Amino acid sequence: MSCQSCGTGSSGTPRGCKNNGTCGSDGCNKLTVFDWLSNMQLPGDQQPLHIAEVRFKNSRKQFYHFDESDSPTVGTAVVTEVEGGGYDVGRVSLVGELIRFQLKKKKIDPDKVSLPKIIRLATDQDIATWQQARDREATVQVRARELALRLQLQMKLSDVEFQGDGKKATFYYTAEQRIDFRQLIKDMAKAFGIRIEMRQIGLRQEASRLGGVGSCGRELCCSTWLTDFRSVSTAAARYQQLSLNPIKLSGQCGKLKCCLNFELDAYRAALKEFPKAETKLYTEKGVALCQKMDIFKGVLWYTYKGEWMNWYELSVEAANEIIAKNKAKEPVSCLEDYTEEQTVATNETLFENVVGQDSLNRFDRARNPRKKQNKRRRNHAKKNAK
Repeated sequence: MSCQSCGTGSSGTPRGCKNNGTCGSDGCNKLTVFDWLSNMQLPGDQQPLHIAEVRFKNSRKQFYHFDESDSPTVGTAVVTEVEGGGYDVGRVSLVGELIRFQLKKKKIDPDKVSLPKIIRLATDQDIATWQQARDREATVQVRARELALRLQLQMKLSDVEFQGDGKKATFYYTAEQRIDFRQLIKDMAKAFGIRIEMRQIGLRQEASRLGGVGSCGRELCCSTWLTDFRSVSTAAARYQQLSLNPIKLSGQCGKLKCCLNFELDAYRAALKEFPKAETKLYTEKGVALCQKMDIFKGVLWYTYKGEWMNWYELSVEAANEIIAKNKAKEPVSCLEDYTEEQTVATNETLFENVVGQDSLNRFDRARNPRKKQNKRRRNHAKKNAK
């Protein structure tokens, strides 16, 4: 979803508004929240909440108090307080009663925690200064990387965010070890003439800020709707019977994909009914070992020890029944008595060509056989006349 200025141009190429996640129409923002309480009225004895959620570059958001006289709306540019002096400029992303749920979700009590304030609504001069500062981010980032390489620092500067007044810049970097960047800060302050703040982030946070398209063909979950980064282990892939291939299981951040946790609870609930894969089935014919299981179909495949080419398909109920008989020391003749025969309906139509979509020459002109017959008759008549 994109705003009007991000849409395609006359030649079909995307124009791009270059807002990088702070679009005024709230159409192409990251981590956008839909206000489903906007059309509901407050009870008579309840006062409205004068707190707004302000979005800055990429996915950085923060809550601010505002005066009743300002009453900002979604998409409005506002000037906010900054700890340490100066001011910042952002756009309001959420107001209203939904803020109460967001504060509760983030475990923030506005009565106990002093939130910063919105100074005023941004003027044209504030927005112009803000845009000039943001236009410098790309060149400053390239120059900062050159300074870091000159000092031989093992770090990666992934993003730069200027303050709204253009007097301070925050540099986001990733590093595997502790970095002594005191000399780097001196060089950057001398080169850019601004206050410098270095902030280390993880690889998942870096992918969230930069964005991208995953192997599924959609935008990264961390940059669109995912707000918390839970730990992902290889046990999630084992539960889902996925191949432990780090190339396929890793995302763009180099860590295990966050989507491995999405269906993990469903797999765990389904596997509670399945017997363990290492459990052996004892029959009079021999000992059977589990070779494969299909969680969606609820079936398992067993083979006798020494007969690895012959697989027998058993349902979960049948396998549990054999295990129960083994525990009760009841005799089990063979697996063949518990296998379910697969009947295939021969008269069932699996595919039917309705409109001729499987024909390669369906768009060619149909030839009229009568024209050939008439042409042959005329040629035959001419030969007889001669």
